[in-house]
Amino acid sequence: MFNLEYLSLTLNLDPFITISAALVLTGFAVFIYRYTIPAISKTKKILLITLRSICLILLLLLLFEPMLTYARKMVIEPVNLLFVDNSGSITIEDGTKRTETVKEIVDEFIINKSDINFEFFTFGSKVNHTLSDSIRLIDFSESATNFSHIFTFPGSAEMNLASITIISDGVITDGTNPIFTAERLGIPVYTIGIGDSASRDDVAIRKVLYNEFIYAQTTTSIIASISNKGFGGASTTVSLFEDDKLIDQQNIILSYDGIQNVTFPYLPETGGEKKISINVSPLPGEFSNENNRNVFYINVLTNKIKVVVIAGSPSPDVSFIKNSLLVDDNLSVSTITQFAPNRFIENVNHEKLIDSAQVIFLSGFPSAETPEELLRLVQTAIREKSKPFFITLSQGVVLNKLNRLQPELPFAINNVLQGYSEVQPNITAEQSTNPIIQHSAENPLMNWNNLPPVFQPNAEFTAKPESEIISRIRLNNVPINKPLILSKRLGSKRAIAVLADGIWKWKLQTSARELDLLDNFILNSVKWLNASEDQKQVRIKTTKRLYSLGDQIEFTAQVYDEAFNPVSDAEVTINILRDNETYQLNLSAAGNGLYDGTFLSKQSGDYAFTGSAALNGRELGTDAGRFNIGDVDIELINPVMDYEFLSSLSNITGGRFFTKDDYSELFAILKEKTSDSVKEKQLVSEVNLWSNEWLLIAVILLFGVEWFIRKREGML
Repeated sequence: MFNLEYLSLTLNLDPFITISAALVLTGFAVFIYRYTIPAISKTKKILLITLRSICLILLLLLLFEPMLTYARKMVIEPVNLLFVDNSGSITIEDGTKRTETVKEIVDEFIINKSDINFEFFTFGSKVNHTLSDSIRLIDFSESATNFSHIFTFPGSAEMNLASITIISDGVITDGTNPIFTAERLGIPVYTIGIGDSASRDDVAIRKVLYNEFIYAQTTTSIIASISNKGFGGASTTVSLFEDDKLIDQQNIILSYDGIQNVTFPYLPETGGEKKISINVSPLPGEFSNENNRNVFYINVLTNKIKVVVIAGSPSPDVSFIKNSLLVDDNLSVSTITQFAPNRFIENVNHEKLIDSAQVIFLSGFPSAETPEELLRLVQTAIREKSKPFFITLSQGVVLNKLNRLQPELPFAINNVLQGYSEVQPNITAEQSTNPIIQHSAENPLMNWNNLPPVFQPNAEFTAKPESEIISRIRLNNVPINKPLILSKRLGSKRAIAVLADGIWKWKLQTSARELDLLDNFILNSVKWLNASEDQKQVRIKTTKRLYSLGDQIEFTAQVYDEAFNPVSDAEVTINILRDNETYQLNLSAAGNGLYDGTFLSKQSGDYAFTGSAALNGRELGTDAGRFNIGDVDIELINPVMDYEFLSSLSNITGGRFFTKDDYSELFAILKEKTSDSVKEKQLVSEVNLWSNEWLLIAVILLFGVEWFIRKREGML
């Protein structure tokens, strides 16, 4: 009845002594009731002996701290999750009647709910739990499709998941590809593809390559990848706009191969944020014109970044780091290289050079010969002036001396030993999205994890709480929970550390794409370290830069005081401008210096905003930005079902891909899967009887009953 697996009572005393004591107490109860005045019946005498024995034994047990342990068996019923794509791409008219098909399939799932335990969800930019009656009202109004939320939504860990089924066209417009996350769940994912996977006659801008941060008066390249099907040999015009002003235009003949690149030289005249758009003139007979336009934003900086490389001694690491930095014309690179006690290769003013640096690179620094004055200058620049820095433990570095910089380092050093260990990077799928290690290869994770080994000093390195581990180490092909690459961002301070010597070897990696992984790593590090947004006390931004018409524009803000402590009771006001119209928005406090708010506009176009935060009438800081509504609807850019993604997601998780014509086979599979997925869970509970008030109440009641009987019989 209660599904009890076992029941046990334990005492804080030897069982033999406990039983002996219980017998003695029972004997004592028999002795005191052997003769009574007045004499009572045998039945009442037995009752009184029993009551007194039970009371005394219970009191004895309370002294010996009894604990009752019992286990119950609980059956956890399996649940099957159904996720229905609620994004705008389902409304694309491709001849397959997408919206009607989705609703028909959903109705079939509702019909089979009595045999198969389903939980219903819709997804787009987020996941929403819904009831079977409500899911019929799905309106396909979400402005983005994020698959990654499906496999990370709250509550899934507590469920006995039998399967996940997804009804979608498979086109991801937000978030990351969730295949690796889905595989780790160990749950079969069944997908039902919506739409036509066959390409239609169309011209589209598939992607645009550009540098997010460039410099005024410095020419850069913007490369647009143009695809076409059925229009090979046709003539069209590709145009480049800056803030909706035409700055370049090229007439092209569309390739019969179906793909070609169009390169625009771009020379920004002034600094600031620029809205850049590329348009391909529509051709008669195109399936969709929504994908003929691409809009993005570029930050144009006004000055070159001043980088200073400080080395404790000449080394290959120093040479390769310097060469990587010199690849970027937007960097001004200087070096301080010691080669003997108090002797340096460069004849420069150390104090002036370090003071003017925007980013500092430390390689093999400090060494045993590093002058105290140079170490003091570096320490002051990093600690007091908050200059961002990149450090490698290259040859010659003295770890005990490096502890002088300990408060600013992303790591702590303990148990320094002699020698080095050969290690390789070990980067997980989650870490591979870090912008510092991004590069142009199709699989950054594989390229990083196949790098040549480097030499890590034999010491105990631990990441500080405010640091992020970008890569751990792999020793003899065995992953070890020990950091190799870390970043640290705390207030206005930033740092990156590579806990090894010999990173120059990473430049020697070869691949079919002639990958310059080290160059990208160093240059990405400079950009991350020099990011000015974290120097602001007030940071206000929108969650996206491009919105579809009807989307809610979400604003977030972070507010800090002069010491970069969060301010949670400030007044944050945003003024939003479009043409000659101005809107005002007050953000709400979310705690810990965070604020948020939403704005809705039914008018498309470019918007700019300025925001400020004030505390007790004193302004803490301001911020500004731009966003666009309606220029591009990302949900309508790709009108073709992504069969490859949906099929891969199912296959890698042990599921199966279905179409609208054969999905009925899925219900038999889910029914069998459900019956095989019933789980039993054992719940073990412990009750401390010696501290249980009910046991004490029982003792008092039993003594009360005994006293009542004695009183009725007139016993002394």
